Amino acid sequence: MAKITIPAVNLAFDCADDDTIMRAAVRNGLGFPYECNVGSCGNCKFELLGGEIEHLRQNPPGWSERDLQRKRYLGCQAKPLSDCSIKLNLRDHYKSHILPSKVSGKLIGLEDLTHDIREFRFELDKPVKFLPGQYALLSVPKVEGARAYSMGNITQDGREWHFQIKRVPNGVATSALFDHLAIGDVIGLDGPYGMAYLREEAPRDLLLIAGGSGLSPMISLTRGVAASEKLHSRNVHFFYGGRAARDMCADKVLGSLPEFGKRIHYYPAISMPETEGPQWTGRTGFIHDYVKETFGEKIREMEIYFAGPPAMAEAITRMIVEYKVPTTQVHFDQFY
Repeated sequence: MAKITIPAVNLAFDCADDDTIMRAAVRNGLGFPYECNVGSCGNCKFELLGGEIEHLRQNPPGWSERDLQRKRYLGCQAKPLSDCSIKLNLRDHYKSHILPSKVSGKLIGLEDLTHDIREFRFELDKPVKFLPGQYALLSVPKVEGARAYSMGNITQDGREWHFQIKRVPNGVATSALFDHLAIGDVIGLDGPYGMAYLREEAPRDLLLIAGGSGLSPMISLTRGVAASEKLHSRNVHFFYGGRAARDMCADKVLGSLPEFGKRIHYYPAISMPETEGPQWTGRTGFIHDYVKETFGEKIREMEIYFAGPPAMAEAITRMIVEYKVPTTQVHFDQFY
């Protein structure tokens, strides 16, 4: 076990041999900045002042040769090989309300929601709670490196974590999950992580925007609102975008909630109407345009959560800037 020291704040914490510096810090209740947790975004960079480390991912997208020359490393990928001294700015915003844990999860249920989205339900070997909207790292057998997926359920006892996962064409991890994982199989889980969790104290209605693989956290948030006594008077406006009719399933998942169609409002749209297959008579176009046309300036009055592919996230970010939405009202995790 290595000791990690942050001299600027006279602070030290232990990092287990099988952990990374960032995750160990979060497990110790520290506000170590991060987002994607898989080496893609670069938000967890720190400067190595002393000691030796190695990256779990040899060439992660969020890291460059220039970073190496400046002795800057990714906290989510940095495995210490000795005691280390580091430099970074801790932020209270990143302190976890529920400290993440490494657990094992047994697959107890599968359900196909669309042609390429499947719900995987795991029973944990020990209970770990999470907040609606958070995510976990899945260690899939015979797949190198953990993958980040958001939970789609809510939990009171922390016994089960459910994930609505979209198959990625030629994706190593999703191919393993969809094609080889069977009921009764056990995988490693690590969580919860993420800053896009439900803010029950917020006094505004919720605007949830999901696209494709971003379905799962928005489903969890909606379920969280429905179950929250603090939010019993809040409306949820759930926008879901897909390419074609066969991609749409949010109404199928949310339709069992008593509030669906009452204070939970659903706005589906597809961007590429099919020439074959299921017909679509609803809205077409990009989901962020649907949001703008529906609410316009009222967007500033809402608590906004979103998740989906990069192009969608970039368009929503531009929309948020355009309408001058306060950053404290915007929540998303950049792990695509």
